[in-house]
Amino acid sequence: MLQAIADRIIVHLDEVKDISPILSTCEPIRNSGIVESIGDKVKSVKKGDHILFHRFDELPLPEKNHVVIRERSVLGLYTD
Repeated sequence: MLQAIADRIIVHLDEVKDISPILSTCEPIRNSGIVESIGDKVKSVKKGDHILFHRFDELPLPEKNHVVIRERSVLGLYTD
């Protein structure tokens, strides 16, 4: 597993369910997931948090369904 550094956060993306046969041909919008690793400068989230982040700020990682974002891209936390 990768370890995030500085203000970076590694996120495991949520699974997307097919909503409509029409939309199934489009690339799904995946801008939420579970925090798997945080850098030492990250203060607003912790490992295991379910977050929503700004679309197009993520960088894909070699590991499937994982992206890296900056802390400033976090838009909110999901709560139970």
